[in-house]
Amino acid sequence: MEKHNVTEFVLMGLFGNKQTELVFLFLFLLCYLTLIMGNSVIILTVTCSHLIEQPMYYFLCHLSLMDLCYTSTVAPRLISDLVATRRDISYNNCMTQLFTGHWLAGVEIFILVAMAFDRYVAIVKPLHYMVIMNRKRCNLLIAMAWGLGFGHSLALLLMVLNLPFCGPNVINHYMCDIKPLLKLVCKDIHVVSILAIVNSGTVLVVIFIVLLTSYILILCHLRTRSSAGRHKALSTCSSHIMVVVLFFVPCIYTYSLPVESANEDKQISVFYTMITPMLNPLIYTLRNMEMKMAMRKIWCQMSHSELM
Repeated sequence: MEKHNVTEFVLMGLFGNKQTELVFLFLFLLCYLTLIMGNSVIILTVTCSHLIEQPMYYFLCHLSLMDLCYTSTVAPRLISDLVATRRDISYNNCMTQLFTGHWLAGVEIFILVAMAFDRYVAIVKPLHYMVIMNRKRCNLLIAMAWGLGFGHSLALLLMVLNLPFCGPNVINHYMCDIKPLLKLVCKDIHVVSILAIVNSGTVLVVIFIVLLTSYILILCHLRTRSSAGRHKALSTCSSHIMVVVLFFVPCIYTYSLPVESANEDKQISVFYTMITPMLNPLIYTLRNMEMKMAMRKIWCQMSHSELM
């Protein structure tokens, strides 16, 4: 492991302008509270109803949990730093944020893959659906998501731990992430930069292409369905596609470009750290009649129990 003289980093924040940041303080606080409430409602609705027995909602419950956990590694610090005079973060805390953030984001990505696989089996092989997507296989897919996310994050962490930080310690970002950290390394990072792109950017592109291909195959297969069956499947798949695009496109833009490139990483990253996790509950519930009915039933049960 390389020696480093830096014991703490200073986060520049999102804008660098105090007046602008105070305006966005309330906006981000509102987004975070909405995100907590929306994803908590989905978790409560799915776990307290018959929906938990269906693989699609089982995965959706785990996705909402990941949205809550992942954003919570970033949002509290981002919001508090908007009013803080000092934005220093210790070396160890910075590495912890890097590891946990990428681990949870990695888990979320592979849950989206599991959800796409579930929809593919449900629509293309409906007669074998209950056999293929049994609870044991669903649990295995979730375990694989955690394992693959951990492997991705551990590889990034080990890469950064072996780099020397001996000069400037100001991170041009609101969180500790791989690209802004590599810009502070006091040695040639050409090889490390390529490894980081392969680990994050290339993997994201490949998974995104696989997901889009699976949904294109689903849409092609829907042409053989009846009008009612086609409408229901399209409604479900359109929600999945929207979430995939909203999450993957900003991530690909951030992690596929070289470290040396001058791009708006920290502004774009707000989409996948705050905006998309906040919108996911709306996207999955607004056009989903089963979710609406389950939410209404639980609300009625809670109201009834309060009156008793």
